[in-house]
Amino acid sequence: MNRVVLVRRAGGAVEARECADDGTTVQVTALAAGEVAGFVRERERVPVRWVWDDTSRWYPGLLAAGVRVERCTDLRLAHAVLRRSPFADQALLAAGETAGWDALQPLPPADPALFPLEDPADALDPVAEHERQQAAVAASPQRARLALLVAAESSGALVAAEMTHAGLPWRADVHECLLTGLLGPRPPSGQRPAVLEALAGEVRAALRAPELNPDSPGALLAALRSAGLAVEDTRSWTLEQLDHPVVPPLLEYKRLARLLTANGWAWLDTWVRDGRFRASFVPGGVVTGRWASNGGGALSVPVQVRPAAVADDGWRLVVADVAQLEPRVLAGMSGDDAMAEAARAADLYEGMVAGGAVETRAQAKVAILGAMYGATRGESGRVLPRLVRRYPRAIGLVEEAARAGERGEVVHTLLGRGSPRPTGAWAARAVALGEPAEVPGTPEERDRHRRAWGRFTRNFVVQGTGAEWALCWLADLRNRLWRLGGAGPVEQRPHLVFFLHDEVVVHTPGESAAAVAEEVRRAAATAGRLLFGDFPVDFPLDVAIVRSWADAD
Repeated sequence: MNRVVLVRRAGGAVEARECADDGTTVQVTALAAGEVAGFVRERERVPVRWVWDDTSRWYPGLLAAGVRVERCTDLRLAHAVLRRSPFADQALLAAGETAGWDALQPLPPADPALFPLEDPADALDPVAEHERQQAAVAASPQRARLALLVAAESSGALVAAEMTHAGLPWRADVHECLLTGLLGPRPPSGQRPAVLEALAGEVRAALRAPELNPDSPGALLAALRSAGLAVEDTRSWTLEQLDHPVVPPLLEYKRLARLLTANGWAWLDTWVRDGRFRASFVPGGVVTGRWASNGGGALSVPVQVRPAAVADDGWRLVVADVAQLEPRVLAGMSGDDAMAEAARAADLYEGMVAGGAVETRAQAKVAILGAMYGATRGESGRVLPRLVRRYPRAIGLVEEAARAGERGEVVHTLLGRGSPRPTGAWAARAVALGEPAEVPGTPEERDRHRRAWGRFTRNFVVQGTGAEWALCWLADLRNRLWRLGGAGPVEQRPHLVFFLHDEVVVHTPGESAAAVAEEVRRAAATAGRLLFGDFPVDFPLDVAIVRSWADAD
């Protein structure tokens, strides 16, 4: 498959440099900015991989022109992966512009336009960077894994751009009704909604603090203490432990105030346009490879407002999530046959009970989460030795990752995403050399920092590999949805509209909904084979075909 590297030139011109698999240039085509979409559309008729500095700089403009691409290499994302991966020789990536690639950030969504002005990406050479990246992957002792990670990360960038372009169907009138029912009519700017104001009055009366502003944590904490309540903070969990008349109205106030702040009328005005919630997703925005969002709270749409996510007339939402993704990933990456046996159950925790590891599902859940997150006290610590005996390879993998982190070492995911290097004086020396006098802090403080970093690396290897599985799921599903057929651009066919860690939402014509549900399951099975080969670990899905997202809960 040939690759076409797209390069911006002066005056808005674009150079399309077609390269064969061996890196030799086959053809160079000079294009005006207005000719790029037509060139890409025509070139997509045969298999091609587009290579560009950053998907957020190229793909939104193509989508706005009705052009969809099947494959790309996102050099910005690939650079970030390779620079941190212990599978890559860093000397092969070194160049005078390396710092520029290190610093390059994605562009936030804007009015569709192919290129921004005064873009730092224009100072970088994508052709040279692509050659360096290809050399680093080719020389890697884990070439296949690293190549899969770079391809999956790049496909994720295409998915993110398409989801932002298409938007999640959103009924503003339903959202308005939800807010009015919970908070009262929309208040004038700067005033509280009626329900919140009434609850604030109840809180003031219960605490005998008529001037209290319950939105001020400091003032609220002082009022609670003045009422004789010995509390250290105003968190909901802390308040739930109290026996005082202020607790019910204060908890309700905090719940509704969070809704108003996160998804109230201001959110509706800002993020919902033309019947769509147009979130901004940031692939690889978290060090583990999980996604982040840039405004709009795309990764935390609360259950309270999900009834407003309603499919278009004649369309449906297919909602799918994976049961216990990270424990299943742990079973696969460790090659633990006993845990894989438990994972064959639709509920892995029930599978652990059936396999005799623990007596109850609650024990299984707290124990396996404790193993992945480093909780060694309480019920988790009590049950953990039984998990070690039953699942020695799985528990041994996370334990070794924790020890490596405590030694200040880099750990990596299955496909080769490397963890950040630890910070702090304790990490600047070899543990075996002892504590030099110049290292600040007490031995206890340094030991606490080591253990904390070990908990991070323990979870990094599992969470990061889970993110890799999800990327492979997305990449395969995206192409399966396109192949289901239909006419027109992405948003007129079955298409992804939401993704969060282990959950996807597809917007589809009603007549294709059953086929979409089947492709969602097939893509999950394919992702498992890509990462774990023939190792028998299952990834069962809960799949619902609904009109409103809320109906899938």
